[in-house]
Amino acid sequence: MAVPKKKTSKAKKNMRRSHHALTGTGLATCEVCGSPKRPHRVCLSCGDYNGKKVLAGDAE
Repeated sequence: MAVPKKKTSKAKKNMRRSHHALTGTGLATCEVCGSPKRPHRVCLSCGDYNGKKVLAGDAE
């Protein structure tokens, strides 16, 4: 059975975990209504995507 010879130090352990942090989702603004939306997705407030009306929205 493989057993480590030395104890892993706190610094080495934390360096290994440096990439485990969560990042927040980026938001873009809708070109039509100006509300925040996720990039490359339909705006849920106006129903616009890439300059075209895709969904029937409430705002317009």
